[in-house]
Amino acid sequence: MSQPRLKDFYQKNVMSELKKQFNFKNVHQIPKLTKIIINIGLSEAKENIKVLDVAIAELATIAGQKPLVCRAKRSVSNFKIRQGMPIGIKVTLRSAMMYEFLDRFINVAVPRIRDFRGVDSSGFDGQGNFNLGITEQYIFPEINIEKSDKARGMNITIVTTAKENEHAKALIEALGMPFKK
Repeated sequence: MSQPRLKDFYQKNVMSELKKQFNFKNVHQIPKLTKIIINIGLSEAKENIKVLDVAIAELATIAGQKPLVCRAKRSVSNFKIRQGMPIGIKVTLRSAMMYEFLDRFINVAVPRIRDFRGVDSSGFDGQGNFNLGITEQYIFPEINIEKSDKARGMNITIVTTAKENEHAKALIEALGMPFKK
């Protein structure tokens, strides 16, 4: 199996660029991607359980692997949630699947966002991880709009080995993420 295009680009171009930019002495200091987590909250699943099946099928199509159903840990009467009820789904992507998803996201899905001016860079958490929220899943070309019941938002977390936000932003920007200027 051949190596993903984005991983090849990272190893040939981005690593040397980051090493020069931050004066890293060792190649192991250069930040790299660890995993990407895609999460969808399904508050409407408490009334209609069929929503869960549609969301699982859509996220599996987007990510390329079957999502995990997240269940409520405890009952909360104000939100009408019982312990064990499905409240969301998530997928953790690593290695080749992670690079393939990020490549498709940056080069195909992000340009399809309506009125796109750039990704907001305030999503860094201080430990080198980046969180990004999307309002609808229709930006991915794999999703059939006729079969989908409604637009769902999702949270995408990009986890890196960077210790600082500056290093993580340089890594993600070098991989092609269009941040706001």
